[in-house]
Amino acid sequence: MDIRAHNRAAWDRQVENGNQWTIPVTSEEVEAARRGDWSIYLTPKKAVPRSWFPDALAERDVLCLASGGGQQGPILAAGGAKVTVYDNSPAQLRRDAEVAERDDLSIRTIEGDMRDLSAVEDDAFDLIVHPVSNVFIPDVHPVWREAVRVLRSGGAILAGFTNPAVYLFDEDRIEKDGSMIVAHRLPYSDTESLTEEEIERRAGNGDSLQFSHTLQDLIGGQTDAGLLITGFYGDRYRKEDRDVTSKVMDMFFATRAIKPA
Repeated sequence: MDIRAHNRAAWDRQVENGNQWTIPVTSEEVEAARRGDWSIYLTPKKAVPRSWFPDALAERDVLCLASGGGQQGPILAAGGAKVTVYDNSPAQLRRDAEVAERDDLSIRTIEGDMRDLSAVEDDAFDLIVHPVSNVFIPDVHPVWREAVRVLRSGGAILAGFTNPAVYLFDEDRIEKDGSMIVAHRLPYSDTESLTEEEIERRAGNGDSLQFSHTLQDLIGGQTDAGLLITGFYGDRYRKEDRDVTSKVMDMFFATRAIKPA
């Protein structure tokens, strides 16, 4: 099946439904970023440490990879960066374009697959911002390889990703009574675990198809591609009282990795 097309349509629907990752930043947040008061998120709750960014954003070329929605891109653009937002969802990209027009920001948008950055030249960026989004593709290795290709020497990729252990559990039981019942093997794949009818129902509901990845692929895959990891942290959902899994473990991780000079 065409996973990319399914997830493009799903995220376009999520924009209509007001998913939290499709709500653009406010003009007040943009103005604060212009004054140097800003932060962005790769994962739900913890802001990315400022030490993970270049000393100054001015004139830095930044790629927001699979990062549409009018959130990270506008903040970085307001901070002085030259921003390109690359995303699979046209509706998500429109969010960035809307904020750019509203607040007089310069943001380039490109619709495309995070695994294929052929629309971008080699050595084009000083920084890549890649929030939790590789759960929507079955193989993460192309993302790391393409990141190395488009990064300049000494550039960094800041990446968020889901703890693969999250996919062990039966989501229906967690939502029903809070029971954490192991129901799946890892790495998990919706296309292997769901029936055709369930996948069709997801398409009708605007729900994405998801895939877990091993830590070897998520972290070791970066080093295999030639990146050097220099930062790491874990995170949980914003409202742990409403998510059982967040009470017992980090559900997300983030890494900072650089392309050696």
